[in-house]
Order: sequence, then C-alpha cells, then structure tokens
Amino acid sequence: MDAMPFIKQIKIKRADEDPAHDDGVRILVDRLWPRGLSKARAHVDLWLKDLAPSSTLRRWFNHDPARWVEFRRRYARELDAKDRAIAALRGAVRRGRVTLLFSANDPEHNNAVALHSYLVSRRTV
Repeated sequence: MDAMPFIKQIKIKRADEDPAHDDGVRILVDRLWPRGLSKARAHVDLWLKDLAPSSTLRRWFNHDPARWVEFRRRYARELDAKDRAIAALRGAVRRGRVTLLFSANDPEHNNAVALHSYLVSRRTV
C-alpha cells in the first residue's frame, strides 16, 4: 500500500494553537510537557514521548538552525530504533487525520517537522 496518502493526513502545529475541526487526533511529540500550557488548553489526545528526540540530542540541537541537518540525521537514527512508537503513530494515521504537536518557538526547525520528514523519507506510515 502506498504510504503517501497517509502522509497527507498528517498536520503539524504548535501545541498552544487552538484546535481546529480538521486536526483529527492531536499527538504531542515532545519529551517534555510544553511549559505554561495546561492539559485542558492543549487538547492533546495522545502523548507519544517515545517519538521525541533523546534528551541528549535535544540539548545538543538547542533549536540552532545551523545544526538542523545534523539534528535530522541523528534523530532519524534514533527513530529507526523506535518501532513500537512508530507503530503507534502509524495506527493513529491509518484511522484518520492526525496533528503532530510541538512546543518549540521555531515552526521550521523542531522535532515535529523532522519527524514528518522522516515519515515521508521512509514511507513509514
């Protein structure tokens, strides 16, 4: 089965953005809960901490765009070893639309964007 139709069912959004009717299942993919965001306001349906980069990698990257390419490479290596977490995400996507939630201030250089890129490149879902 072609993975690309499933990829189109994945949106990316900051965790503190209001939910939209087409968000589907809202999945937080950060290891840490977003600072200052209540669980009620976040409207998180699923928190897949295991899909987040390791604490060591997260601290090394420190949201430095100059480290983005290397961060994505290292993160992909970590994701390659996370079969169970990828399977959980795959199951959610196969049931319908999902929105990957992140808390970083940079909308272009964060683990949700890197995770989406990984899924596209590996045709994982």
